[in-house]
Amino acid sequence: MGEDTRVPGRTYRGYILTLCGATAAFAAAAPTMAMPVLFAEIAGDLGLTLIQIGAVWGTASFAALFTTLLGGMLGDRFGTRRTLAVICLLLGLFGASRGLSEGLGTLTLTVFLTGLMAAAVPMNLHKVCATWFTGKSLARANAVVSGGMAFGFMLGSLISATVLSPWLGGWRGVLFLYGGITVLLAIPWALTWVSPLETEQRARGAASPSLWQALAHVARVRDVWILGIALLGVGGAVQGLLGYLPLYLRDVRWAASRADSALAGFHAISLLAVFPLAALSDRIGSRVKVLIGASVLTACGVGLLSIVDGALIWIAVLMAGAVRDGYMSVYMSTVIELDGVGGTYAGTAIGLALTVSRIGTLAAPPLGNSLASFGPRMPFVLWSAMAAFGLAALAFLKGRGRGRQVTPIPEG
Repeated sequence: MGEDTRVPGRTYRGYILTLCGATAAFAAAAPTMAMPVLFAEIAGDLGLTLIQIGAVWGTASFAALFTTLLGGMLGDRFGTRRTLAVICLLLGLFGASRGLSEGLGTLTLTVFLTGLMAAAVPMNLHKVCATWFTGKSLARANAVVSGGMAFGFMLGSLISATVLSPWLGGWRGVLFLYGGITVLLAIPWALTWVSPLETEQRARGAASPSLWQALAHVARVRDVWILGIALLGVGGAVQGLLGYLPLYLRDVRWAASRADSALAGFHAISLLAVFPLAALSDRIGSRVKVLIGASVLTACGVGLLSIVDGALIWIAVLMAGAVRDGYMSVYMSTVIELDGVGGTYAGTAIGLALTVSRIGTLAAPPLGNSLASFGPRMPFVLWSAMAAFGLAALAFLKGRGRGRQVTPIPEG
């Protein structure tokens, strides 16, 4: 991985952005969202109970607690291209190893290892955006990453069980396929050029901050913590919903294909809305106002699921899904643009905010599912309240506008 410091032009930046979107879709999102729709087949093959399947699903979020922050710190210290090349290689190998599972123990272990690597992908992709793009270009670049995630989530939930599993001879073949694709993505990351920001820093003789210097610096930025708490609520609500929705719809006698289509619809509308929401945050000059509106819509959509039936369920699901990835796109831009963050500390700042939010994504599924004993709709009440909590946290942000703008990068 020799250093290449050639000056990139628009075409190469487009290539970088395409690679970011592809990595988000095929390395991080699709292999993750394949699991909920494959769980019925996996449970039947390995003899697992519903509670055990829930524990396996929560294992990935638990694993993420250990690497979300560390992954961002490594990206800041060693550069995103090296970090993403290694992560994609290990993520592909660990992801494929899930297909070798022979029981609860090996499935839990391989899902844990996969979760360790998968959690380190998003903040490094958004750091790539921070080191190659700025201003309105930054928001659009982050939207490509979030859109890639939305596309991968939609694709994984739509075709993994109904198309790929029959074609590849079962769930094991699906996981092997996703693992192989992810390993291949390590190659282009290993060969990418050094970003303009990193090239400029080296020209000035500025060394990358050490792991602990970066963490100490970012930990003093109050709004990073506030944004982490906001995502704890909103992200926890969405995580709980995604794991429970297919099971809930089957419980109310929806056909399996229709239930999976609802989950795919959630991600499809999210994909359609991600770019308009990013553009809206630029047009109105405030990222936070978009985050507030998205939080309201998420809380209302999840809350509606606790009271509606039939076709109205589709409306509630689409309301909750419409802003999911648009929220994340604007959220990442907000973190990067905070005073004291910028491209230099983007990985650590995003990693810290996401680590705080992981508390919500880890706790929301088991807490919500435990309420199902009082009625199948009760989990939605809890998750709607969590989204409202995330909305309330935004009131404590010091800055209500765009936040700090990253130093512009000349268009080559």
